[in-house]
Amino acid sequence: MIQYFKNIYSAIATIFIGMKITFKHLFVPAVTIQYPDVKPKLPDRERNRLYVNFDDCIGCDQCARACPVECITVDTVKGLPTEDLGKTSQGKKKALWVTSFTIDFAKCCYCQLCVFPCPTECIYMTDIYEFSEYERSNLIYNFSILTPKEAEEKKANYARFEAEKAAEKAAKAAAATPPANASKEQ
Repeated sequence: MIQYFKNIYSAIATIFIGMKITFKHLFVPAVTIQYPDVKPKLPDRERNRLYVNFDDCIGCDQCARACPVECITVDTVKGLPTEDLGKTSQGKKKALWVTSFTIDFAKCCYCQLCVFPCPTECIYMTDIYEFSEYERSNLIYNFSILTPKEAEEKKANYARFEAEKAAEKAAKAAAATPPANASKEQ
């Protein structure tokens, strides 16, 4: 019988505790943000979508090596000695064509580890956090300014340059060594 009254007391006490919290919030005005029109204020160090300022990218691949989930891929090819690839905003001369720079946001864990090793500070987190997609393939962002045709052209040009350089080196080596028959005849 005593257990019966203890259960009744426990139930009433629990209800009063819950109602106390309810009444406390009942008379406080609600704060509702009209979300699509008004964005919530984010903390100073939030981590959201990555952005690459491609004019400053030198193709060093530091960001891709720092990424723990390997969502960044960077493909480069050396520029020809006759080509001027330009300079970064910090004045550093570019030596590589960045033929492909993609970030797969479906894999990205927004850890910001790719931002810190960048020597030119071209990759950084933005304040954009809304980027849902219906297709997973739409979450792969390509930041390269070269078209696929231009990228293949740059690769072919460098391969041609390397072949010419190797042929020139072989010709110099052949001219420097005396013929094997000439030393036997004397």
